[in-house]
Amino acid sequence: MAEAPDRLEILLELTRRLTADRPLEELLQETTDAALELLPADHSSVRLFDDERRLLLAGARSGAGLSAKPIAFERGEGILGTVADTGRRAIVADVKTDARFSQRPTGFPIASVMAVPIRAGGTVVGVLSVSAADADAFTERDGDLAQLLANCTAPAIETARLARLSVTDDLTRAYNYRYHVNRLAEEVGRARRYDQRFSLLMLDLDHFKKVNDGWGHLVGDYVLQGFVERVRHEVRESDVLIRRGGEEFALLMPATLEEEAQLVAERIRARVADGPILADWASVPLTVSIGVATWQPDETPSEIEARADAALYRAKERGRDRVEVAPPPS
Repeated sequence: MAEAPDRLEILLELTRRLTADRPLEELLQETTDAALELLPADHSSVRLFDDERRLLLAGARSGAGLSAKPIAFERGEGILGTVADTGRRAIVADVKTDARFSQRPTGFPIASVMAVPIRAGGTVVGVLSVSAADADAFTERDGDLAQLLANCTAPAIETARLARLSVTDDLTRAYNYRYHVNRLAEEVGRARRYDQRFSLLMLDLDHFKKVNDGWGHLVGDYVLQGFVERVRHEVRESDVLIRRGGEEFALLMPATLEEEAQLVAERIRARVADGPILADWASVPLTVSIGVATWQPDETPSEIEARADAALYRAKERGRDRVEVAPPPS
């Protein structure tokens, strides 16, 4: 923790950095790093609400336990969920004496916790929290400082968050369907101008309703996040992953012919089925069905999308956990 005379300089420097036009992840990381400089904490995190304002999702973490999978909290769950729900800060001297403390594994020791709301436009949009391995680590003055940090950070976070939400899915960080429509039209235009091919994959998680029904929506959200992580391991940085809605995704692959797209689809299918996704207290086996279509000259965006969808439906009808390739349009 910084000495008291340095605290104002840390806040001023953070405010200067937050005025830059930068990705949301970088802004959040600046905040959690500053929290460890300002406060007697071992770990800090910023969690923001998802689109439905039901879950607090980890946006950035600093300090101890970074190798552990980040935990999401439902609104009203645990200390952090309670702060998000009530809008009132919490300073817990000893988590053993606080019934709100979540017992889920974190990967690092926690004895005391402090959490403050992040507000934008009068509404709580997230929570800044810190923890320490020792009890009685935080004072009311620390709480004031943490709230000041959250208040300094909130405008930049909200501006970046709203820009991101306009084109991305808050839960999985994949692009959303609004972006998909515009980007697919752009890709068709580019393919026509430069006489190129591109491919479109449609992906649908098999029997995903059973995940939500059997383990609950919180585990279902973890599974969706784990699925996206596995897909991204198998694709290029230039490939565009889109969440169409629910458990349905699309993958736009620029400058990709049918044979290569099919190989990538098979790699994705195999990686998803390779082992269960570990979602906190659940181990969830998962498979995916995939339809592949490669753009043909004069084909419209809706036509290639329809062919990829038809191939996906065939994969479902033929047993799931498989890849089907769409034939050229007749």
